[in-house]
Amino acid sequence: MKIRTLLLGAAATVVAMPVLAAELTVVSWGGAYTVSQVEAYHKPWIAATGNSIVSTDYSGGLAEVKSQVEAGNVTWDLVDVELSDAIRGCDEGLFEEIDASMLPAAPDGTSAEDDFLPGTLHDCAVSNIFWTTLYAFNKDVYTGEQPTTMADFFDLEKFPGKRGVRKNPKAMLEMALMGDGVPAAEVYDVMGTEEGIARAFAKLDTIKDDVVWWEAGAQPPQLLADGEVTMTITWNGRIFNAIAQEGQPFGLVWDGQIYDLDLWAIPKGAPNKEAALDFVGFSTATEQLAAQASYIPYGPARKSSIPLIGTYYTDDSIQMIDHMPTTEKALKNALQNDYEFWADNQDELNERFNSWLAN
Repeated sequence: MKIRTLLLGAAATVVAMPVLAAELTVVSWGGAYTVSQVEAYHKPWIAATGNSIVSTDYSGGLAEVKSQVEAGNVTWDLVDVELSDAIRGCDEGLFEEIDASMLPAAPDGTSAEDDFLPGTLHDCAVSNIFWTTLYAFNKDVYTGEQPTTMADFFDLEKFPGKRGVRKNPKAMLEMALMGDGVPAAEVYDVMGTEEGIARAFAKLDTIKDDVVWWEAGAQPPQLLADGEVTMTITWNGRIFNAIAQEGQPFGLVWDGQIYDLDLWAIPKGAPNKEAALDFVGFSTATEQLAAQASYIPYGPARKSSIPLIGTYYTDDSIQMIDHMPTTEKALKNALQNDYEFWADNQDELNERFNSWLAN
């Protein structure tokens, strides 16, 4: 899906409209997340620069970026990527380098390098949010005892019903191990062995016949709402949006959540590199990151943004800070995605996962 966003400055009403300097193609994950970016980043940047943005959705990964770069026909200017893809793409020469010194300082003058949270600035990518993968359930289905642990997601006897699962090994293998009793702190040690990977797939085998697979982030809330599944793996912001905006009877289970970063990266040879760099600086400024948090409960990557987080944009009674994946309650048994593990093993595990799906 493509969304074309074009705002004209007030001057356009009294003078001939100038030729736009750039039409930036910005690629992200769609749904409520892209809406938050359009409102907090795109529209203000368009108003400030007179440029335009074509907003395009994708389902993640590096395949399309790699295809464009290797063909010498790059049409994307900026991509919102997961951390492991940012690292791997940089290593493979798929992304432009980004000098952190060009990023705006915090309002109090603190440099961007000191204001961004640890691990959020990389050679080829700049973080915008913290987000998490967890699971949600339909409270109208489970009116008595309700699921509270990762083990419950895999317990079809105690909590019968279809399960929504992302068609991707990332996060699912970790969740399978936690569902099988592996403590969060030991998950990647276990996954570093063949026995550990086999154990994860064996646990997924226990629910495979009852899985409804999804690929786009907008699908899990819809699967729950339509009754196609009773529980689903999802991203916290998508489910929050369904609860807050649509009044859906969904519950979230934070136990075993896997939190991660999303980052802006510029494909090598992007046609509008300078405009993309300008957009990266603008969108990761303190105020813009805080503004995005009014639309979706993903934690901003800058320290100075956190005190500015306010209420939900349609309901002043909802304090957004309480719904972030970085609250004390949410982090009680949380796992941070190991980007190095996935950067090193993504291709091999993708192949193994696809083979497992086919059998």
